[in-house]
Amino acid sequence: MSAPHGPGDTTERDRTDPLPPGSRVGNWEVTRLIGSGGWSTVYAARPARGHPGRPDVALKVMPTAGLAPRQARRIVESARREVELGRRAGHPRLISLLESFVLAEPGHPALRGAIVLVMERAAGSLRELIDAGLPETDRGRLIAGICEGLAHLHRSGWVHADLKPENVLLGADGTVRLSDFGLATELTGTHGYAPPLGTLDYFPPERWRAPLGELGVRVRPTADIWALGVVIHEVFTSGCSPFPGATPMARGAAVQEYGAGRAPLRMDHAIPPFWRELAADCLAPTHEARAPHTAESLLARITAHRRGPGAGTGRPGGRARAAVLATALCGIAGAALYADVPAPPGRAGPAPDTVRVYNAERACREDGGRDPGCSLGLAVDPALPYTADNVVATRVWHGDLLTADCRAPDGQPVVDEEDRRSTHWFRVRLPPGSRPSTAWLPAVRTRDRPTLPECP
Repeated sequence: MSAPHGPGDTTERDRTDPLPPGSRVGNWEVTRLIGSGGWSTVYAARPARGHPGRPDVALKVMPTAGLAPRQARRIVESARREVELGRRAGHPRLISLLESFVLAEPGHPALRGAIVLVMERAAGSLRELIDAGLPETDRGRLIAGICEGLAHLHRSGWVHADLKPENVLLGADGTVRLSDFGLATELTGTHGYAPPLGTLDYFPPERWRAPLGELGVRVRPTADIWALGVVIHEVFTSGCSPFPGATPMARGAAVQEYGAGRAPLRMDHAIPPFWRELAADCLAPTHEARAPHTAESLLARITAHRRGPGAGTGRPGGRARAAVLATALCGIAGAALYADVPAPPGRAGPAPDTVRVYNAERACREDGGRDPGCSLGLAVDPALPYTADNVVATRVWHGDLLTADCRAPDGQPVVDEEDRRSTHWFRVRLPPGSRPSTAWLPAVRTRDRPTLPECP
């Protein structure tokens, strides 16, 4: 998905767009065009009149009218993938799918039968950040966020199959959200099958010679690892590919030469040694050589590097900048089921009417301080999406003891960074003088399970 950059980039389709600002789509009102691709257009939207209290969203509109049957089936299948993945694999590092529906627009024949995906609204993309000049202090944090999202996808049995900076979105708090799962593939055993589509610059060597079968092209999680290696190189080189060539096809030829052992891997020496080594492991020339470097193992290496001497960038103020960017939320809604998490062994639980805050990020548990980047948000309303628009001003930290007076078992589902999932929320009291006087803590943000009545 690409956004128009100015009048010179506006296409004829953009000028005759059937959904100008003010258009009503379901319960949403279009505010502007975000971007368009070959099969879909994405709009910014807000709740329409009569539907207040909901957050601003992004609408992904996928028209099917006038297409050949094979093309229409491809779009329907792409939408099905996104809905299925959103329903079954929600996570703080994946963009949330809020709802989906099919349009019936008698006044706009081109939109009749279009599929609409209502998604969490992001503040921007990694591509935009790279183009604008990505701060050195943010690079490791963003790559770690991508690894977290990939690790969850792969654990859940999915391959993204189209990882690139355009599909790495950033929340208002600066945190990573992987997006655009139209090519995401569910694994059946060690591999899955995807349509013969994607972005050439991120294809691993084996994809270029993969046979096209009845089910599509075979893909495995190592394809995402290869794409991650390309993204890491771009993050540290202002968007440059590790493979030479003036066009995607030329760069693809260089990838194939490297994969066949006829050319070495040449990465920019401006990349710091740790990240150059990490990217080189991601860009191992074969699936077999890449397989040991899972998203989880890469994330563990990044975490250890950032904690060690000279962690992060080695510059003072790097942690402070990350803290400024992380002042909204450390959790996000996702399709989920409730899962009880027992209290950690060896620690007596609090009294039945209290809950102790638990931060799933290990670095925040070990820090022991009150770093703003480790603070957690409390929701205003557990029935609304857990986003920056739905949190109170009061922040909490790992280990804080909160008084809880009741529970809501059927709130918005939330998934934490350790894949714990819950629809349960606890209503907690805020310090005297706070407005409002109570707020809501997701059950995944505590290990305690007090016996409390349901809230009225």
